[in-house]
Amino acid sequence: MNRVLRRVSKQRNSAGFTFVELITAVAIILLLTTMALPVAETEVKEQKEVELRRDLREMRNAIDRYKDFSDEGLIPPTLDGFGYPPSLQALVNGVKLKGTDVRYKFLRRIPRDPMTGHRDWGLRSMQDSPDSQSWGGQNVFDVYSKSQGVALNGTHYDTW
Repeated sequence: MNRVLRRVSKQRNSAGFTFVELITAVAIILLLTTMALPVAETEVKEQKEVELRRDLREMRNAIDRYKDFSDEGLIPPTLDGFGYPPSLQALVNGVKLKGTDVRYKFLRRIPRDPMTGHRDWGLRSMQDSPDSQSWGGQNVFDVYSKSQGVALNGTHYDTW
C-alpha cells in the first residue's frame, strides 16, 4: 500500500506545469510579442509607402500620356490647359480622340491614398509653383499625397 501511495504521489508531482513555470512561460511570450510588434508596424508602414509610390507613378504616367496625346493633336486643346488634363476625374472618364467616336481612358479609377485612406489627392497645375500646397485649378500637372506624415527615410509624404 505504501508503494502505491508513493507512485500516485510521484505522478501527481510530474503531471503539468508548476505555477512558477507557467508565469515564466507567459512572461517570455509577452517579451517576444513586445519585441515583434514594432517590426510588424514598420513592415505595415513600408507596405503603405510602396503602395503610395506605385499610385503616384501610375497617376503621373497617366498625366504624361494625356499630355503626349494632346501634343500629338489627338486630344482637342483647352485654352489654358497647356495640354494637361483638367482634373484627375477626366483621366478616369476619358476623352474623345479627335476625329473619332473613340473614348480613351487613362486611368481605371482614382487610387486611394494609402496614407490618408481617401481618394483626395493634392494637385498642382502648370501655373502653380513646384512646392505649392494649393491648386490653381487650371489643369493637373502634378499630384501628391495630402498626408502630413513622415516616411521611414525621414522625408514627408507630401514631397514625394
